[in-house]
Amino acid sequence: MVRTIWIGDVHGCAHELGSLLGEIGPTEGDQVVFVGDLVARGPDTRGVLRIAREVSALAVRGNHEHRLLLAHQARKKGERGPRLGSSHEALLRELDDEEWAQLEAMPLSLEFPSHNVRVVHAGVAPGVPFEEQQAWTLLHIRSLTGRGAPSDRYSEVSWAKSYAELPHIVFGHNAQAGLQLETHATGLDTACVYGGRLTALVLSDNQSPPPPASRMDCIVSVKAAARYVGYGPRAE
Repeated sequence: MVRTIWIGDVHGCAHELGSLLGEIGPTEGDQVVFVGDLVARGPDTRGVLRIAREVSALAVRGNHEHRLLLAHQARKKGERGPRLGSSHEALLRELDDEEWAQLEAMPLSLEFPSHNVRVVHAGVAPGVPFEEQQAWTLLHIRSLTGRGAPSDRYSEVSWAKSYAELPHIVFGHNAQAGLQLETHATGLDTACVYGGRLTALVLSDNQSPPPPASRMDCIVSVKAAARYVGYGPRAE
């Protein structure tokens, strides 16, 4: 049976990614898809990128890939670029041409019409036609302000609770919220790099995401081997 496997924010956790793929057991014909933020913070970004290439995965661009690319492009021009943390600075020095090309090839969104699914890294502004969504929103949104504007701030009420449209959005980015199973959206960032879990949504060929009450049957996750950075939920 051909499947599509969407994987939440990996953040350099190559060991956990290997464990998750071992649990799922992708076979020829299965499609692996990342929701962005494969890179930085965790111990082995290059290992994650290598695994992604080995399984011929697709991936949308996350805010961390986007920031790295901006810095890389600025450095090539002799410009300062955005401020980076230590893990990003290390990657700026370590990534090779193949890996930079891999990041540059990541689009802001991917469509899976056979599943009625659209993938973006962070989310969308509910009620706004997709062609009018701002790149910042797709990369950073976590919640809505009191006036309904996109915000990158964490809130107990995610933007996804207000999203009542199709296609179904599969996304990541919001580690504090954890697994989000909303009627028309599934959030897969379960804080692996912070000591949580690495999580995937797995659907069979032409299957749409089931209602929230039964969607857990399509969820596979593995526990993080360590808490690599000190933010977010601890390992159980």
